[in-house]
Amino acid sequence: MDSILVTGNGPLSGQIPIAGAKNACLTLMPATLLSDEPLTLTNAPRLSDIRTMTALLGSLGAEVSTLQDGKVLAMSSHDLTSHTADYDIVRKMRASILVLGPMLARDGQAVVSLPGGCAIGARPVDLHLRALEALGAQMELKDGYVHARAPGGLKGGRIDFPFVSVGATENALMAATLAKGTTVIGNAAREPEIVDLAACLVKMGAQIDGAGTGTITVQGVERLHGATHPVVTDRIELGTYMLAPAICGGEVELLGGRKALVGAFCDKLDEAGIEVTETERGLSVKRREDHVKAVNVTTEPFPGFPTDLQAQMMALLCTADGVSVLEETIFENRFMHAPELMRMGARIDVHGGHATVTGVAQLKGAPVMATDLRASVSLILAGLAAAGDTLVSRVYHLDRGYEHVVGKLRGVGARIERIHAT
Repeated sequence: MDSILVTGNGPLSGQIPIAGAKNACLTLMPATLLSDEPLTLTNAPRLSDIRTMTALLGSLGAEVSTLQDGKVLAMSSHDLTSHTADYDIVRKMRASILVLGPMLARDGQAVVSLPGGCAIGARPVDLHLRALEALGAQMELKDGYVHARAPGGLKGGRIDFPFVSVGATENALMAATLAKGTTVIGNAAREPEIVDLAACLVKMGAQIDGAGTGTITVQGVERLHGATHPVVTDRIELGTYMLAPAICGGEVELLGGRKALVGAFCDKLDEAGIEVTETERGLSVKRREDHVKAVNVTTEPFPGFPTDLQAQMMALLCTADGVSVLEETIFENRFMHAPELMRMGARIDVHGGHATVTGVAQLKGAPVMATDLRASVSLILAGLAAAGDTLVSRVYHLDRGYEHVVGKLRGVGARIERIHAT
């Protein structure tokens, strides 16, 4: 099993290109199931999760070709041969549930295994199922699979989520495009990935209003056609690499970055003493002072502070002046990186959904183990600021969400290498 060796070596300088968003691309890919015409995605990230979704779509009869070194995905679902998403593929990634709505909308039937993914809490799919039931689908859970039917097709309806769910909003939005009549989605997620999905669906002929707000209205159409769409910039990769110069010092420009994607995150960086400046090509990040100030962070649905940046922010605050409190409100069990950071000398006290971080003068390198995708990169960031060597094991998590992390960090002066298992 591969590992990553990081040696703390001071300030960073240079540019890091930011890829297309993993979470956006994984949502856009199932949209091909809504049409028998080609859908092409540009600016696609080159990640293992994308390969998993490619395999899943292929198992349903869709054709997916990767072009331009994987940055372009050319897809066609003109002849679906199966409506069953098997456990062997679905268990690898929670986003697999997003094929459910499109298949139901197009052909009135779908059998989808309950999904897997990072071990950061239950993340149940009941909101997905309730949303589709509101559109007339009949659901049955049997032997670990969701058996869904809509013999007469889906019908427009009112969906009111009890709490915000990005995935359930995406599934409902895709399904509603082909439902007969009008669908109103209340308490909808507002993330940039939702806006990006809606923009792609509109290019395919969907009629959607309100994407990016708490209420989305969809007027169903008889069919969708093909389109070409660029995947939005990955705001989580952006935020992650913004933290590298914040932790190490120096100044780094993030190519393709926009403040609008990470507004609440930028506010917290500003409070901590980190300067973020918009440039012609992206965002430039540097510290204002030698030390970072302690800040309190509460994760919230967009436009609040992203849960997917909480672990990385904790790494920064481990060496901040003072005491910081991080509150995780989105997922339970998402402080599993804390014990690993403590192996590096961090002072962290976890109580339920709160973590109190008392800054230390210096972290020290240590062997640590990644427990999930964002935890893995938080340990790499911590290693950049630690004295000595940090060896991060179980980095297969990293490949699910960050392309060429070693190359990108080495490009700005970090001492980092991937050690391949023998």
